[in-house]
Amino acid sequence: MDEPDGTDGADGSHGTLTVGTASAAPGERANGWIEATGLPTGGSERLPVTVANGADDGPTLWVTGGVHGDEATGVAVAQDVAAVAADVRADLAGAVVVVPVVNPAGLRRGERTSYYGDDDPNRYFPDTERESSRPPETQERIDSRLFEALESSADLLVDCHTAQVGSMPFTIRDRVLYGEERSEGEAEDLAADLDRLAGALGLPVLTEYPAEEYTEQSLQRSTAGAALNTAGIPAVTAELGGHSVVEEDARRAGVAGVVGAAVEFGLLDAPPEGVDEAGASAPDAPVEYPVRRFVGPRAESAGLVRHRVAVGEAVEAGEAVAEVVTPHGEVVETVESDHDGYLIGRAEGLAVYEGGAVASMAVRDDGDLVVPREPDGE
Repeated sequence: MDEPDGTDGADGSHGTLTVGTASAAPGERANGWIEATGLPTGGSERLPVTVANGADDGPTLWVTGGVHGDEATGVAVAQDVAAVAADVRADLAGAVVVVPVVNPAGLRRGERTSYYGDDDPNRYFPDTERESSRPPETQERIDSRLFEALESSADLLVDCHTAQVGSMPFTIRDRVLYGEERSEGEAEDLAADLDRLAGALGLPVLTEYPAEEYTEQSLQRSTAGAALNTAGIPAVTAELGGHSVVEEDARRAGVAGVVGAAVEFGLLDAPPEGVDEAGASAPDAPVEYPVRRFVGPRAESAGLVRHRVAVGEAVEAGEAVAEVVTPHGEVVETVESDHDGYLIGRAEGLAVYEGGAVASMAVRDDGDLVVPREPDGE
C-alpha cells in the first residue's frame, strides 16, 4: 500500500484530519486510500482520497465523484477541486476531503455499474430508518465503509455526477425527510442549510422526485441522500453534463460551483485566481418557478426519435418535444410535454420503444422540500 504523502504547513487551531490512510496536519495535504474490499485474486479494492487541511479552523467539505463508472466529468471536477484546495490550504479555514473515484470497478469496465452487482451502486448507502433482513453484499459493504468515513468528519458534501449525452449542468436537491430520527423542525433547519449549499453552486437547482417516488427509488440511500437524511449533513448532487468523456465547460462550471460552496460556508474568503465565480460558466435556468426532476415525456409508439426542443429550452404543457417516425421517416406520433418546464437532457440513442422516455426535464414543482418519511396513515 502506498504511504500518504504530505507537505509541512503552518500550524492551525485544529488538529490532524485522517481519512483512510491520508493524514494531514493543519496546513498540510495528504493522499491516501480508503480500503473498500478484498479481491479474490489478492490485494484489495481501494478508493483514492485526498485531504487538504487548512491552516485555520472551519467546516470540512467532502467532494465525491465516480460512483457511476462512466461519469468522467464528475471525476475530473473532484480531482481538480483537490488540486485547488491543496494550492490554497494556507488560506483555507477548515478542510476539503476528496474521493474522486467511488466506484473503481465501474471505472475499469467503463460502465455505470460495478461487477460487484449489476444494479445501481448509488443505492446502497445506509438508511437508519429502513431495516432489511438481507445480509449486506459487497457493494453495500463498500458504500457503508465510505459512509462511515464521511459521517465521521464531513460538514458538507458535493457529490459529482453526469447525466445524459448533451445534458446541461444542474444541481439536484434531495427531499428532506423527517420521522423517527429527525423532527419536522430539525428537518426545516437542515433544509435551510441545504438551500444555501444548492444555491452556492451557481447551477440551475432541481428538487428530486416527489416524496413517494423519492423513497420508492431508494434515493435516500444515494450518496447525497444518505448524507442528508441519515447523517444530517447538507449534501447535493452536481450533474455536470454528459457521461463518458470530460466536457470542459461542465468541468469548469463544476469546479467553480464547489469553490463557490467553499466561499459560502466560510472555508475561503473568495475564489482563488483562475477559478470562475460560481455560476459564471454555468447556464441559467430559463424559468423562474421552482422545479423538480422528471424523466419524460414518454412515447406511446415504437420508432425513431426526432427531437424538436433544445436542451435548456423552456416548454409548456402540451407543447411538442419530439416526433417518433418509422424507419421510412413517416411520423407516427408527436410526443408532447406533460408539464411546464424545460429540457435538461435528451434520451440517448435513436430508437424508442412504447413507454420509453425521450427526454429528461425540470418541471414545475408545487411539492414541499421537507416531507414526512411515511405518508399519513402508514
